[in-house]
Amino acid sequence: MARKGRLEEIFSKALYADDAALYSVSYRDFESIVEVPLQEFVELSEDFQVIPQSSIVLVKKGYHVLYRKHGY
Repeated sequence: MARKGRLEEIFSKALYADDAALYSVSYRDFESIVEVPLQEFVELSEDFQVIPQSSIVLVKKGYHVLYRKHGY
């Protein structure tokens, strides 16, 4: 069985075991960084089909950074 990546673990916990409204996702959209609530990101990305996982630069729960892409 393959091990989940760090982002998959964060998203899974946020969506199924925690309050997803507390999380926000920042992703690269061409030359800018866009920050949206997790629920909105899930809808926009259509399960990472429209916005790939590689575009995610930051995931926060409130003010606590859970994931930061190296270099950002």
